[in-house]
Formats: sequence, structure tokens, C-alpha cells
Amino acid sequence: MSILEQVQADVRTAMKAGERERAAALRMIVDALQQDAKLGKGDEVAVLQRERKKRLEAAEAFGDAGRKEQAAAESFEADLVEGYLPQQLSDEELAELVAAAVEETGASEQKQMGQVMSALMPKVGGRADGKRVSAAVRERLGS
Repeated sequence: MSILEQVQADVRTAMKAGERERAAALRMIVDALQQDAKLGKGDEVAVLQRERKKRLEAAEAFGDAGRKEQAAAESFEADLVEGYLPQQLSDEELAELVAAAVEETGASEQKQMGQVMSALMPKVGGRADGKRVSAAVRERLGS
């Protein structure tokens, strides 16, 4: 079952249970996934990561502006999206993947970071945020 099919099933469940807020948030996820599918990209994990990031940034902005209710709603949606993402890599797992990618590419300095990232990101497969991966590579290569 694809992520889209799972979310659609969860929308139906939420509707039957009378959970309007949850159903509305799940519909937002369905819309984003369907939009991506229409464009032919088909990377559901990337869509979910992008949607989660948008919600977290919005929650922070609303929180900074003193709009607690909107911030809570955005955080709720971000948490909901996170539930459909694959299990995130632990710091140890990420460090092992970074070490293997550095060895594989033969990189030894910062200017070779792009090569390491290119080799590493397919192996990470959406199980770690790009910012986190980049920081780990930078640390490994010695900033």
C-alpha cells in the first residue's frame, strides 16, 4: 500500500470518527501527494518531508508572532505528516553512512562535499533531513 492510499484510508477513518480537524489535515496531505503524482515525480517521501518542513516553519513564524492557536494547528499538521515518514536514522547510523560515502568518494576536504552528498543522499533515502546530513558530512570532512 502506498503512502497516498494509507492517508486516504486514514481520512475515511477520521471522518467516520468525527475527527474533523484530523480529516482536514489528512486531506491536505492527500492533495500534496496527488499533485506530485500528477506531475509525474512520484516521490512520496520527498513530498511529505517538504510538507512537514513548511508546517514547522509556519508554526515557528506564528509562534514568534504570538499567534499560538495557528502555531498549534501547524504543529499538529507537522506531527501528522511525520507519522507517514520512514523511521529516521539514528546519529550512529548516519555517521556510518557518512563514513562509507567519504571513503567511497575518497573525499578529504570541504570542497569535495558535493561528491559525498551525491553518493550519500540516495542511501539515506528520506530517513534524515538534508540539513542534518550536510552537517554530518561537514563535520566528517572537518569544517
